[in-house]
Amino acid sequence: MWLTASEASSLRYDEVADRLRVDIRKGLTWQEANDRLKITGYNEFSVKNGDPPWKKYLEQFKNPLILLLLASAVVSACMSQFDDAVSITVAIVIVVTVAFVQEYRSEQSLQELTKLVPPSCHCRYTAIQAIDLTIDESSFTGETEPAKKNTDSVIRPNGAHSSNTNIAFMGTLVRCGNGKGIVVSTGTNSEFGSVFKMMLEEEAPKTPLQKSMDNLGTQLSIYSFAIIGLIMLVGWIQGKLIMEMFTIGVSLAVAAIPEVSLVQWLATSLELFSRELFEKFITEINPIRSLPIVVTVTLALGVMRMAKRNAIVKKLPTVETLGCVNVICSDKTGTITRNEMTATVLVTSDGYIAELTGAGYNDHGQVLLHKCDSPDKARESVHDLLEVGAVCNNAAIINETLMGQPTEGALLAAAMKHGMYNVGDRYVRLQEYPFSSEQKMMAVKCATKYDREKEELYFTKGAIEKILPKCTTYSWNGNILPMTPAKQEEFIAEAHEIAKKGLRVMSMAKGPTLQELVYLGIVGICDPPRPLVREAISILKESEVQVKMVTGDAMDTAVAIAQLVGLETLPSQVLSGEQLDIFSETELDEAVPRATVFYRVSPKNKLSIVKSLQRTGHIVGMTGDGVNDGVALKKADIGIAMGKNGTDVCKEAADMILVDDDFYTIIAAIEEGKSIFYNIRNFVRFQLSTSIAALSLIALATLMDIPNPLNAMQILWINIIMDGPPAQSLGVEPVEEDVVKQKPRDTKEPMITKRLIVNVLLSALFIIAGTLWVFQKEMSSEGVTARDTTMTFTCFVFFDMWNALSCRSQTKSVFTIGLFSNKMFLVAVTLSVVGQMLVVYVPPLQSVFQTEALTAWDMAFLTLLTSSVWIFSEIKKLIERYLERRCKGKRSPLEYV
Repeated sequence: MWLTASEASSLRYDEVADRLRVDIRKGLTWQEANDRLKITGYNEFSVKNGDPPWKKYLEQFKNPLILLLLASAVVSACMSQFDDAVSITVAIVIVVTVAFVQEYRSEQSLQELTKLVPPSCHCRYTAIQAIDLTIDESSFTGETEPAKKNTDSVIRPNGAHSSNTNIAFMGTLVRCGNGKGIVVSTGTNSEFGSVFKMMLEEEAPKTPLQKSMDNLGTQLSIYSFAIIGLIMLVGWIQGKLIMEMFTIGVSLAVAAIPEVSLVQWLATSLELFSRELFEKFITEINPIRSLPIVVTVTLALGVMRMAKRNAIVKKLPTVETLGCVNVICSDKTGTITRNEMTATVLVTSDGYIAELTGAGYNDHGQVLLHKCDSPDKARESVHDLLEVGAVCNNAAIINETLMGQPTEGALLAAAMKHGMYNVGDRYVRLQEYPFSSEQKMMAVKCATKYDREKEELYFTKGAIEKILPKCTTYSWNGNILPMTPAKQEEFIAEAHEIAKKGLRVMSMAKGPTLQELVYLGIVGICDPPRPLVREAISILKESEVQVKMVTGDAMDTAVAIAQLVGLETLPSQVLSGEQLDIFSETELDEAVPRATVFYRVSPKNKLSIVKSLQRTGHIVGMTGDGVNDGVALKKADIGIAMGKNGTDVCKEAADMILVDDDFYTIIAAIEEGKSIFYNIRNFVRFQLSTSIAALSLIALATLMDIPNPLNAMQILWINIIMDGPPAQSLGVEPVEEDVVKQKPRDTKEPMITKRLIVNVLLSALFIIAGTLWVFQKEMSSEGVTARDTTMTFTCFVFFDMWNALSCRSQTKSVFTIGLFSNKMFLVAVTLSVVGQMLVVYVPPLQSVFQTEALTAWDMAFLTLLTSSVWIFSEIKKLIERYLERRCKGKRSPLEYV
């Protein structure tokens, strides 16, 4: 009871009527219409009634890690550790709620499709026809120019929307003319419905950061549980009670789960005021207990910075994905180009050539003449040429807003740039011969408004093959010369030369009759690239990010724009949607990564391009602004929509929105994305080194059979520093200038690399050795005194501050990145040092932390000693940079990050 667009376009309208059993004169009876309605259903998109929200919410608890957390909460409750049980439960609710909200929002993109489709239309019983019918399909096919429609069958439809010249698609807008046709498909069976179905079937992939964090959590959990088992085994061998070791094991198990939020740790910390829980607190130091918090804060701050740079990110994990993207598939119309027709070059009949600068429907630009002997005559010839384009015109530009056809708007703007305003007001229009797809030209009969003789003139514009045969003469430096066959060939060659550059060629003529026209020249019109697009693509290439242009336009136009913005356009790198349709999956995976330009593509083609790139190991960013981009935007690792001209469907399906529609904004977003991952890794290095140092300090003291060098409150203070402002400030390290030039991050690379582990262990070794040495040096035969623990405590804190300074960058000296560039870090460290001074010198705090005042010499000694961890780090970085320069080209720069 329905046909696809490709099937219908290959048939004559009477054949379509026969196939669908429709009387083209009478249409359908109400009875027949009702019967068909029962079979095909209503012409609407119906989303399946899914599970109710409460059921979807409960399904979030099926995650194995969530179930493990729940089990930990139950065990904690059974062992009367109610604070742990409550805090874990709160953490679970937070995690599950956030996941549910994100999933709910992703479903809204499906509902947005229904908003673009008119709720109703009028059906009439009459014949099929198309009278000057042009339809704006830019939001659907990606083509700038409105599509001209007729009733002729398409001999060889290739499936691309632009080839179906006898099909009008639901959800598109009529620009001019009128028509009547047969409905060949409705609802989800329509072409618009196919986009809906594809979006329904596709799921957004996990971001690389989410995968990295999942792997990190798994790794550290495995290590933690292995250590827990070892501790329980050793305790059992030492003869400790099984129940006591089981209690410690449960506490450690609870602490080992990365998703437990800071709530649990606050609850645990409150118990420290009870001395008998000191051992429990020591066992619960978890190297990644606040990692989810830092990741969230770092991503949130990154989102805020990106918003200031005109990039709005909808989901936090998406921010970091930009640092991993190694392929960007960009829509042409409205993304690489402005989606505005602009006259860029003109050639007069007497051989003068001029370039037109500026873009948009305004007078912002100039008409720049190439070298010529007679500038005055050249300007006069340009005036005559542009006068025809402005008079033979039905458009209007009001406050830089076009009212009318884009091509006619481009001609008006060109005249304005030449100082010609309101040219049409000089003439009285007597008659119009409208443009049609058959005639391929437009003409107006006018009389001069202020001339007493009221001389009548015809102004015409259109395709050169239609205009030239009507020209008996041509203009040459103010003179009228007879047209010759040789001159006609010369004019046609000029037009073909401009057309090969991807420009739409409009020829101009005027004369006393339509058969006695004077040829004046041609104007080349195109949808120009956006400013700085070429520079952006150049930067992306330098950082080894491929850029591929995906468009519904014809090959000549696509290739011309690609060349303008610096993309390679070898024949093997240019593919059509028709080719993609016939490729097997293997052939796609072989051809797509090598190609740079895809033309005449459909939404299905765009989706297959994204999938092929993902199958071949690429992290794909997809930009777009139309409905036809929605499916690919959703499937891509990061979908990037245009904010000004993008459709609602496009914005809902995307992960990021460019407020200014500027392709160059992607560069800023990539800078932020790369920096965020490095900042998270810097935090991980700092916290792991501090955690390992704290755990090892207590463990070594126990093995060496010496008193614990730190008391419970001192460890709590260290814990606050480790998770507090100094640690958090590492997550907001400013973007480094050269970060965008670095290669995309390898998503297979784990968060904790061998190099990171080495750095962590070396830092921890310095902290442990220095702190134990100070403790052993200060400890007297009388036992542990307040001075001993104060010196040891302050030594550890100072080591921590110097270590945080060295963690600001994994490869660069602190003097290179700027000692004062991260103001938040300076404030955090200053506050931490001031806090330490208060703990040491303020009497009320001395009694709480069991400290005593130290001398100025003590402080100077500790400062000098603890700076060794930073000095060693600086020397190590210097050596690594030296080796990197010697081995340049042999190793990836990211191996040093």
